[in-house]
Amino acid sequence: MKWEKKGLIYCPDGKCPWAKKYAFPPTPYFVADDVIRIYVAFCDENMVGRIGFVDISAENPSVILNVSEKPVLDIGVPGTFDENGVVPVSIVRVGSKLYLYYVGFQLGYKVRYFMFIGLAISNNGGKSFERYSKVPILDRTDKELLNRAGAFVMHNDLFQMWYVAGSNWITGLNGKLLPEYNMRYLESNDGMNWGKEGKVCINFKNEDEHGFGRPCVIREVGKYKMFYSIRTKSKGYRLGYAESKDGITWTRKDDEIGIDVSESGWDSQMISYPSVVRYRDRVYMFYCGNNCGETGFGYAVLKEW
Repeated sequence: MKWEKKGLIYCPDGKCPWAKKYAFPPTPYFVADDVIRIYVAFCDENMVGRIGFVDISAENPSVILNVSEKPVLDIGVPGTFDENGVVPVSIVRVGSKLYLYYVGFQLGYKVRYFMFIGLAISNNGGKSFERYSKVPILDRTDKELLNRAGAFVMHNDLFQMWYVAGSNWITGLNGKLLPEYNMRYLESNDGMNWGKEGKVCINFKNEDEHGFGRPCVIREVGKYKMFYSIRTKSKGYRLGYAESKDGITWTRKDDEIGIDVSESGWDSQMISYPSVVRYRDRVYMFYCGNNCGETGFGYAVLKEW
């Protein structure tokens, strides 16, 4: 593959109290034929995320049409799994409704935080969302104890989910504690009930890797293609690519991703959280830059498969 970077699209200017900084991870949805709504989490001064959106032109994604004035999904009530932040990861149309899968954050004491997947549903085309449940749809299990997060959901005859999960925190460079989670797979008949534990579908290839970020999966000519983040101890986030015939057994082809950090600027230290969509004869990749979205999100256009 070969991608042409087109630059930064949006980063908060710090003026809005609930959306002072960060915009991550870009989660696109076509609200009209020529308008792409990018759902993201914006953070307040305490790094608590709430979900909003940025509407952009599908013809020219650098053109911003609208930015949400209030959250479409706010944090949960005290004591719940999403009391300290909500982050969008996948959005699926189901009949006349939109299912928004999101990650809820809860702070820990002996570990820094916990992440579990929730579901919110919109009946008004994505202008606002209501929680399906106050508890996660993917809660902790014996083998997925501390994190079940970063989900991408595809809906055809059934619901397929690729997500990250793990039960450990490890010590990284400079003694920093880091979560450890690999890529897993689950299926569901209704998009709400997913079974107990997923099957590991992508694992680490070396000791430097300790996690993966929210993937994006497309299906073309009987082949699944996954774009995802690779989290390393030495470099932070980079992008990876894998292919599969059945969506469960994957072959990593990270060297073929065709995009890396820039020499300078907003995405010179990290790139993460890719979302790939088609618009007419084009393929766009929306992604985050330095520090997992602190510098906002931008896009690239595919020039060669």
